[in-house]
Amino acid sequence: MNILHNRKKYQLALVTSAIVLLAGCSSLAAPGQPETSTPETPSVQPEPSPPTETKPTESNQSEAEPVKEKPTEQEKPAETKPPKQEPAKKPSDSIELPDLAVVAEPQSMTVLVNKQQKLPENYTPNDLVFPNVPFLLPEKSEKRKMRKEAAEALQQLFAAAKTDGVSLAGVSAYRSHAYQKALFNRYVQKDGLEKARTYSAVPGTSEHETGLSIDVSGINGKCAAESCFGGTKEAEWLAQHSAEFGYIIRYPEGKDGITGYMYEPWHIRYVGVDVAKEISEKGITLEEYFGAVPVTAESN
Repeated sequence: MNILHNRKKYQLALVTSAIVLLAGCSSLAAPGQPETSTPETPSVQPEPSPPTETKPTESNQSEAEPVKEKPTEQEKPAETKPPKQEPAKKPSDSIELPDLAVVAEPQSMTVLVNKQQKLPENYTPNDLVFPNVPFLLPEKSEKRKMRKEAAEALQQLFAAAKTDGVSLAGVSAYRSHAYQKALFNRYVQKDGLEKARTYSAVPGTSEHETGLSIDVSGINGKCAAESCFGGTKEAEWLAQHSAEFGYIIRYPEGKDGITGYMYEPWHIRYVGVDVAKEISEKGITLEEYFGAVPVTAESN
């Protein structure tokens, strides 16, 4: 009996405590009631989750080299083609010239070189010397040179002229093949091929390349290699006495249809005394002496 009585008493106490607790909670929630002091329980903040790692993409690479995007068809710059160039003018040294006969004996003192016959390519005489006569050219200029036999005869000619009161000077004697080519090419560039051929020799066909020809003037250089030289006392003396020393006026007056060149009273050519005297006495040209086909003015 006592045990049952105590159990009921304990259960009743539990119920009463629960009612009191509920009543207290109700009073806290009721508006206008003073708060009861309750110990503060620190709120526990949830631990932040670690940030999700994101790998850099092509668009957010700050230190990487920028990615070069390919342009679209619309963005591609228009292709510019270089302007069409006109074909360059053919260099004068490559101008196709008529095939000419090559002389068989270029070392001969009477070799005929003209617009129909030429020297072998790059021919150079092997006995060139400096004649001891006055020149309008600088000392030791290659264009002072002549072949030895012609140079010795020239010295005699100049000495004889001086004895007769005529002082002569050399203007231009030997010309190398390279020099003649450069000279002729310059004339072609200036005046064209056909006109250049009327007053300048195609490389290989110039008598100056033989080492046997020289242009002469008075000692003062007046009218040197010019038409006004004709009629001067120097020109008249050369026409009368050159043959005595083996020289001829290579391009006489009125013979341009045969020689292919205008009258050049200043241009003398060594051929030896015997041949020179015959040509002078007959009033003919070197072409006529050899019976060569005339070089007509049309072929100039």
